[in-house]
Amino acid sequence: MEFNETQTMAINFTKMAKEKMGDKVKDFCILDVYDDANNRAFSVEFTAYDYFPIRLNYERGRFGCCILYGERTVALSNSQQWWEEADFDVFFKELERELKLRIPDKFLKAHRWR
Repeated sequence: MEFNETQTMAINFTKMAKEKMGDKVKDFCILDVYDDANNRAFSVEFTAYDYFPIRLNYERGRFGCCILYGERTVALSNSQQWWEEADFDVFFKELERELKLRIPDKFLKAHRWR
């Protein structure tokens, strides 16, 4: 199967997330891929720390993550906002920090993530 450039970007993000975060992430699903000359976009949903459903949204060069709460989302702060300029080491460190702030220490310790 041959993938378009946008699908490849989404696949590469999932590989990077698995490489950088290891067993802290799982259940990846690539959604809403648009590969048009004027609008490139995709979403990747995954589970982080066996605790939160997360969505990464990418559109026209800009990207960010949020925690999914049914119909609502909670945006996660990150200094890396432009795909082509992003330092993904920084992105994943900041993502981990934002998530750990919202997860009880007992849970993190029980799973040896703290």
